[in-house]
Amino acid sequence: MGDTEPRVASFAELDAGTLYALLKLRVDVFVVEQNCPYPELDGRDTEPGTRHVWLPGDSGAPEAYLRVLDDPDGARIGRVVTAPHARGAGLAGRLMEAALEAVGDRTVRLDAQTQVAGFYAKYGFVVDGPEYVEDGIPHVPMLRR
Repeated sequence: MGDTEPRVASFAELDAGTLYALLKLRVDVFVVEQNCPYPELDGRDTEPGTRHVWLPGDSGAPEAYLRVLDDPDGARIGRVVTAPHARGAGLAGRLMEAALEAVGDRTVRLDAQTQVAGFYAKYGFVVDGPEYVEDGIPHVPMLRR
């Protein structure tokens, strides 16, 4: 796996090949692996305040990704994903650190799959509402002030 620093870019800064690879990773995991047919392309990727954060592997293809959205009350982290072959190598943690650095002191929200809420708790997130089911997967809203 690559040993590069996380890359951060706005939609306008992404070249077509990188954008395709990031979206393919998201679809491969969220839609295909997790069997959740949903509108993956939700219109938020292109917003001026959105930042795409990813780690490329040795081949240059992204091995882990997340996005940071500007929301009226702070920021929102979402679409946190790691390629199956790269799981367990700490890539999501490296991305979270980069995302939180980019967010600064703003309030941050995310919707965590319940099974990984403990991962986000390590970064100061606390459960901020009742568990709910989305696309057949239990989630909890989480907040970091």
